[in-house]
Order: sequence, then structure tokens, then C-alpha cells
Amino acid sequence: MREPGPDPDTFFPMRSRGPVLDICLAAAGVVLDLLISGKSGQSGTAPWWVAGAFALLAGVPLGFVRRRPFAVCLHQAIFLVVCDQLGAHTSNTLQILLPVAVATLAYRGTWRWIAPAAVLTGVATAINLADPGIAFTAGTWYLPIGMSAVPVVIGRYLRSPIEPVSEVERRPGLDLLLAGGGVAFMVLDTWTEWDSGQLPVWAAGWFAIGCGLTAGLVRSLPATAFALQALLVLLADQNAGFAANSMQGLFLVTLGAFAMRAPWSWTAAAYLIASGVTALNIVGGELSHVTPPRVAALLAMVAAPIVIGRYVGVRRAAADLELAMAEEARQLTAERARADLLAERERIARDVHDIVAHHVGAMVLRAGAAQYAAPSGPVAEALSDIRSTGHQVLEDLRGLLNVLRDPDLAHLPVADPEEVVRDAVERMNAAGLRVELRLGPEAELAPLVTRASAARIVQEGLTNVLKHAGPGTSAVVELAVAGGSLGVNVLSGAPPGPRDALPSSGQGIAGMRERARALGGDLSAGPDGAGGWRLAATLPLERADRVGAETPSRRRLPWWREESETS
Repeated sequence: MREPGPDPDTFFPMRSRGPVLDICLAAAGVVLDLLISGKSGQSGTAPWWVAGAFALLAGVPLGFVRRRPFAVCLHQAIFLVVCDQLGAHTSNTLQILLPVAVATLAYRGTWRWIAPAAVLTGVATAINLADPGIAFTAGTWYLPIGMSAVPVVIGRYLRSPIEPVSEVERRPGLDLLLAGGGVAFMVLDTWTEWDSGQLPVWAAGWFAIGCGLTAGLVRSLPATAFALQALLVLLADQNAGFAANSMQGLFLVTLGAFAMRAPWSWTAAAYLIASGVTALNIVGGELSHVTPPRVAALLAMVAAPIVIGRYVGVRRAAADLELAMAEEARQLTAERARADLLAERERIARDVHDIVAHHVGAMVLRAGAAQYAAPSGPVAEALSDIRSTGHQVLEDLRGLLNVLRDPDLAHLPVADPEEVVRDAVERMNAAGLRVELRLGPEAELAPLVTRASAARIVQEGLTNVLKHAGPGTSAVVELAVAGGSLGVNVLSGAPPGPRDALPSSGQGIAGMRERARALGGDLSAGPDGAGGWRLAATLPLERADRVGAETPSRRRLPWWREESETS
């Protein structure tokens, strides 16, 4: 059973479907062995078909590394020991491909397979390095351990992130891993020959390390890495022959990475340059050995990384398009769900309107009729107040229904804002508050949307004063224009005596603040330091002009006509 973790195909567009990429990997493994063994002398000590067979046995299993990584690790480790005992230079290729297989297993597999594969890699590497290479001492034990542990660390590191590929690719750690892989490739493939060239051993080592570090530029600066490695291949061919073939392999890998992103025109130019550099490196001055089959083989060898790079680029583009389409489909589904929710809210609002309007309308009609039985006195005043309050409820219901039908009408009032403010002040005075209204003349010239929001804030503010301070409290309502904004202030004095506050939902101030923010303003509320409370809002006038166009106030009709229209 696969251990919990991210699906590898989620982060890499090279999905495991189809044999094309597997064939490309197998071809790359074969070409790599031909490059490494080509100048090593193996072709001169064995028939060509033997060298070809060894290249196939080393490279073809790489085509199965994505599907059967443990089997590939087992094959490469055993074949590495065999080639080491036979003295075949294919062991150098296997010493490179074996860590690749281990890293792939660490990325895709579980620890019950990773652990034995890492042990096999360490044992095979120790046998390859110790015979006929170096004798193991306290200072060299880290070589086989590093060859088995580093690929495991890299594979698990690439497996760990839970971000999409776009986030993973921005990590600088991947560039460091590539640079480290390039250094490991160059050092492992050339270190036995550092003392056989024109350069001192220390200079040869630093040259190999410098060549490997250029792999860290492949992701971010592929063109720069390509040009730099082309120069290094020519330089190695002339002055450091021990590193020429290894640098040639790294150069072809960079060519594939460049072709993955570059347009066809630049890819064609890079192909010509790479063909020329490869010909100078491989052929050199031996023009008599140039034959049409060898030329065709060289051109095909250079074309192979380009084909792989273009294929990977196409798959990446297809994966990006698939992700974009999936995101668009998700957004469309969310919009449909929102539309269904709004439709359901409108239906509920209609039902609420029909039920409440029917009963409130009946209450208003009966209160109006009862006024004729009690034409004067407190009873008549109460009946009049009931009728006007019911009439206001019907107007608010109609306005709420309009808002739910069309969100653009959310700030349009159903009554004149100044009348709403004056009515609120009168009601609070009748309820026992002592409210003073200070309405600036320029406030009536503000946009309708701003005045309507100010009226609702005044209503809610006075309600809070009555609810928390109680009758007998003095309050001041100020509406004035200053600095391009309409200022709304509701100031309440200290309560006349101790009083238990009425229950509150806690949404009043939050709703007022949200209403102010919708117009680009702000709202604050808190104690004034003298035992009272201060509610202050600032509503920009310029922003209100963009929220909604000013429309004329609804003309007040006789109450009996409005009731009939509402019902």
C-alpha cells in the first residue's frame, strides 16, 4: 500500500500514462553510456556489438524506472558489480544511473523498498570504487554512503511539498539540487583521471566541480547555461580531455532543458550549435573516420534531447491548460451555487413579504378605523402611531424585497432620508429621550445614497441610545458636510440613573460600520469620557456618486393608497 503523501503526478505534468517518455528515458540512458564509453577505449578493446550490448543493458532499464524503480535499482546494482569485475567502462555509466533509480524510488515508493535499494547501492558503489580503484580508509567511507543517501534525500525532498508545481518550481532549493547533481556527475565520472591530463590534480578537480555547478543555471537561465557549457566542452576537449565526454553529456541535458522552453527558431539555432560543438569534441582532427553513418548517428544523438525537451514542454503546457480549465469550472460551479442561493433568498423574501404585509396591512386598516371611534385623547394618538408604524413597516418590506431582487438597489431608500431622520427623532422623543437634531443645510444637497445611509445610521444609533441608556437621556444628532464628506454624529449623555441594559444582538454597530465601508467611509463608536456614548461616521460624497446615481425621492401617497399598492 502506498504511504500517505502527495500524488507525484499532481506536481509533475509528465504523467505515467503512455510509453513515449519511457522510450525517451531508455534512449537517453543508452546515449549516455555511448558518450561516456566512446573515448574511454572500450570500443578499441571489444567488438562494437559488445559495446552496444553493454550500452543497451545499462540504458534500456532506465525506461522502466518510473514504473518499476526497485527492479531497476536491483538490475543496475548487480550489473555494476559485473561490469566492475569485467573491467568494462560501462560501470561509470551505471554509477550515474543507479543513483537516479534510487532517487526515483525514494520519490515514488515506500521505505520498505527504499531501504534495501539504498543498501544495495552503497554495496555496489563500494565494490566499484575499491576494486580496482582506491582502498577504503577512514577518510573514504563516505563515498558509498553518500552515493546511496543523497539520492534518497533528494527523492524525499521532491515528494514532500503539498503546493502546486508552480509553487514548487520557484524554490531555489531545486537549483541547488541541480548544481549538486551536476558536481556529483562530473566528479564521479572523472576523478580517476584527474592525474592523467595536463592540469594538476587540484586544478583538474576544481575544473570538474566548476563544470558541474553550471547545471544549477539550467532552470532559471537555460540559454546562459547552454552557452557556458558549449565553451566548457570545447575547452575540455583541448586542455582537459578527461572531462570532455562528461561535459558533453551535461551539455546535451542542458540542450533538452533549453528546447523545452525556447521557440522553434532558437531551438533550431541551438541544434546547429550543439551539433558543431559535439562534432569538434568527438571527431576532433580525425577527419578520415568521418562517414555518413557516423554523421547521422551524431545528428540523431544531438536531436534526442531536443525531442525529449519539446515533448516535456508540450505536456507541461497541456497540464497547465488542464489546471486552468479546472479552475474555471470550479469558479463557474461556485457562481451557479451563488445564483441558486440568491434565487432561494428572493423566494423566501417574497413569502415573508406576503405573510407580514397581509397581517400588518390588516392591523393598519383596523387602527385607522378605530380612530373614528376615539377621535381624540391618548387612545387616538396610540392608534395613529400604530397606523404610521405599520405603514413604515410596509415600506421597509417593499424596499427589502427590491434589494433582494436587484442588489444595485441596495442603497436606494423608499422614503426621503431627511424625513426618516426627523421621524426617528420624533419617535425617540415620544419614547422618553431628549433628542436635539442639528441638520446642516448643505447636508440636504448630498447624494441620495449618502443621505440614505446616514439616515439608517441615525436610526440605529438612536435605537441603541434608547436601548442601553433608557428614557430621560439627552442626545444630539448632527449631520453636516465638511471636507468632501458627510459627517454623522450621535452623541448621548450619561444615563439619568442605574438601569439594566436590554438584550442586544451585537450586530448593530457591525452593520453600521459595514454600511459606511460600502461607501468608502468609516465609523467609530465608544465612550466619550463623560459617562456618555459617541457614534461618529464619515461618508465620502465623491464615492457615493459612483455607487449609485441619485434618483428622486418617492412621493408620499395617502396611506390608504400605499396600503393597497403594497398588498
